[in-house]
Amino acid sequence: MIPEDLRYTEAHEWVREQGGGVVRVGITHHAQDQLGDVVFVQLPNVGDTVAAGAAIGEVESTKSVSDIYAPVGGTVAAVNEALQDNPELINSGPYEAGWLVEITLADGSDEAVSGLLDAAAYQELTGA
Repeated sequence: MIPEDLRYTEAHEWVREQGGGVVRVGITHHAQDQLGDVVFVQLPNVGDTVAAGAAIGEVESTKSVSDIYAPVGGTVAAVNEALQDNPELINSGPYEAGWLVEITLADGSDEAVSGLLDAAAYQELTGA
């Protein structure tokens, strides 16, 4: 359940490079499993500037509310509007339909992404 082609944070976000200095961000299967049934998602607005490590939104579940952190710095290029009406997409497809935001990297390079955890390191972190 840990895709090899993604990068990860210790706060359980994943990052997929989309090309052109844009990355897609979501929360991992491990994170959604710990949260339980997701009932609400608060996301930033398109055009917002985000700093790596800063809270950019929240995921609310039947168990708790958890912050979402930006794994990289940049500008929000897109948000997953489908989550407004269907937040459970995070549970059913955290790596596909349940993605959260797309961020245009601040410096346009993927250096920030390459510094994140690879699949093996994330697996070691979670014990999965």
